[in-house]
Amino acid sequence: MVEALLVIGIVVAVFVGYNIGGSTTGVSFGPAVGANVVSKLGAAALMSVFFFVGGWLIGPAVVETLGEDLVPGTILTLETGIAVLFFIGLALFAGNVFGVPASTSMTAVGSIAGLGIATGTLDWATMGEIVSWWIVAPVVAFWVSGVIGRYFYARINEWVAISKRETNLWIVDRGSSIPRIRAADDADRREVTGSLIVVAIGCYMAFSSGASNVANAVAPLVGSGALSMSWGVLIAGIAVTIGAFTIARRTLETMGNDITNLPLTAAVVVMVVSATIVTLLSAIGIPVQLVVVSTMSIIGLGWGRATRTATASETVAGEGQVSVGALAADTEGEELPPIGDERPEDLPRTSDLFDPTTTARVIVVQNFVPVLATVGAYLVFRFVPVFGF
Repeated sequence: MVEALLVIGIVVAVFVGYNIGGSTTGVSFGPAVGANVVSKLGAAALMSVFFFVGGWLIGPAVVETLGEDLVPGTILTLETGIAVLFFIGLALFAGNVFGVPASTSMTAVGSIAGLGIATGTLDWATMGEIVSWWIVAPVVAFWVSGVIGRYFYARINEWVAISKRETNLWIVDRGSSIPRIRAADDADRREVTGSLIVVAIGCYMAFSSGASNVANAVAPLVGSGALSMSWGVLIAGIAVTIGAFTIARRTLETMGNDITNLPLTAAVVVMVVSATIVTLLSAIGIPVQLVVVSTMSIIGLGWGRATRTATASETVAGEGQVSVGALAADTEGEELPPIGDERPEDLPRTSDLFDPTTTARVIVVQNFVPVLATVGAYLVFRFVPVFGF
């Protein structure tokens, strides 16, 4: 009986990992795919490798938080672990159906919290610590990105020489017996270097995603003692690989083309800031919502970039136009005017950067998915007697 339940648990964990792969691949490689720097197939391959590395090296700390600290081990049994995974997977699948990369960390924590509330065993101190970081992390992302946007964005923009292309930057040359990958004929050295940086940062994002999200697929099974940590990470990595090569195509399209015209300079900054925050918090066992951190980083970077039209005293006085859309004013590789020399009317407004319809859909689904998982878990564990609570 236990063996049969374990097989069911692994199948559900694979389902969760499959949806995590579909959700987080778009966040990690959407900008690179949207700029035709890497194909969707290449993005899936890179996501698979670096997610596993991050999950293997840092992921166990988050697994322990979700699998042991939020609720007691006596409550998180194999049976309840399977049910929790079911709610996580179902909620994430709903997000992927809409092509929206929902927050896997919030969804996983919500599902386990629903179990804890229903049984009266939730560790509110641990839950409070996690929620506190959920509040602090986006604020830190906003201000760090804001400082970068005001004081360092101009120099970074000069370094980034790659922009969104109509054709693929890298192509497969089959002119010889052994196919090889090479840059397109119209690509110069700076563009090639810039593309490699963008891909490297996407790999860094995938690494941070593995550090934070591997727990969302297997923590309930590891916490119940049904799986060892090593096997849990391995199963999660395989499942994410399947999702990256299949369902991730929709979220790659959403994050790469539909939601925003975010320039690659801005995307590079946002990805580095977000991945660093998520990796550092994962190292201390805090599951963080990468999607929300990235969104606040975009807003902070846009605010900081917009304040370059005024001096520090003028900004404090409220003068000038402050809009996230300021990021759309720049072309990669160009030299920006010094602080205070630009005219506010030259900067686009937010509507020039974001697609309002797609952005609204993303926000609604990202908030609905964790709520769906939490409420569903609570109702089942509270009112369905099969679990014996």
